[in-house]
Amino acid sequence: MLTDTLRKEIENDIKNNKVVIYMKGTAAQPQCGFSARSVEILKSYGVPVKDHNIFDSEELRQGIKEFTNWPTLPQIFINGEFVGGCDIITEMHENGELAELLKKN
Repeated sequence: MLTDTLRKEIENDIKNNKVVIYMKGTAAQPQCGFSARSVEILKSYGVPVKDHNIFDSEELRQGIKEFTNWPTLPQIFINGEFVGGCDIITEMHENGELAELLKKN
């Protein structure tokens, strides 16, 4: 459930970090293939990636899905905006859109 406190934490996090990923596991130890692929793509650009392991908190696991109205994980935010999951990041990486997005301040 998305509480006001959790909403504020998510909003602050995505505002204060260029790239944020809510994922299964951590960037150092992903616990699913989609999370691993997403981190691999993001790290290839050399930008800092703030990760959140949704297994650490059931509240976060459900709350992030309510926050974005997106049912699957991982969920990736860039420049304060929700971008999507692994499939979207992969497509953007392949067509050059991700590089352009990451260049923006």
